[in-house]
Amino acid sequence: MQKHNNNNQNQPQQQPKGCYFCINGLKEIDYKDIKAQQRFTSSYAKILPRKKTGICSKHQRKLATAIKRARFVALIPFTTR
Repeated sequence: MQKHNNNNQNQPQQQPKGCYFCINGLKEIDYKDIKAQQRFTSSYAKILPRKKTGICSKHQRKLATAIKRARFVALIPFTTR
């Protein structure tokens, strides 16, 4: 009997993502940098999870804090509607 491994046959191989902030050598995540923060939010202005963005946990926490501060100061909307 042969085992069929259909789980990975039809899916393209993904390369492991590196942390955007570690690769670019960014020490601090500024809440005023809207362009960088919008890259890590969904179309509904939700913060994307680590699995989807590939950010390390340290920078994910800092990014979430920066996005929340930017929302509070009204640089980023809380929702799109």
